[in-house]
Amino acid sequence: MKSFIFAKSVNNLPIMAHQFGETGPEVLILGGVHGDEWEGVFAAKALLGSFLQKYDYNLKITLVPEFNVDGVVKKQRKNANSVDLNRNLPSNDWTANVAKEKYHPGNEPCSEPENKGLVKWLQEHQPKMIFSLHSWKPVLNTNGDCQPEAEALAKHTNYEIVESIGYPTPGCLGTYCGLENNMPTLTYEIERNIDEKLINEIHIPAILAALKTTESRFN
Repeated sequence: MKSFIFAKSVNNLPIMAHQFGETGPEVLILGGVHGDEWEGVFAAKALLGSFLQKYDYNLKITLVPEFNVDGVVKKQRKNANSVDLNRNLPSNDWTANVAKEKYHPGNEPCSEPENKGLVKWLQEHQPKMIFSLHSWKPVLNTNGDCQPEAEALAKHTNYEIVESIGYPTPGCLGTYCGLENNMPTLTYEIERNIDEKLINEIHIPAILAALKTTESRFN
């Protein structure tokens, strides 16, 4: 494992990333895009523990457990500038219109230091697959060519697979990466307020199986 600073937050906190594997297709796993969705952070940290115990993938995985570290610290959705990082990416549909305050997109696309660091990494690495770990109602939202990974997850979770989350999400990761830049993105909405034990028993094996699917597809 190699750990490094992925980016810095508004409050200048380091956003840590952990890289596993030296060769193979690149994969990015993000947790904590929304700081109040602890389930995604927990799952990302549990994955870190799993990889430390055993890593047998021909994949180069970069795992970022707390992308919105300022939000995670304060247990709030948005970052320290009160911007929703998943509405601030420089997609073609980005808009400054504030549909609801919780979705505040910032004053311009990619205005936030967290997303500046993310976009820089994406441009340099062009991952074959992105998993973004959130929590809401149980659903697997696919953007781009990631249906096989979604099906692998669904076998373990029985979650519904959808191409649209059901409402507009301008400036989101799935649109910017999965639909516009050929970096398939799967937004994994873990059931809100699920027991931590079930994340370990159901969702970690599901993600590991999805990663095996990515490995078989791109090697």
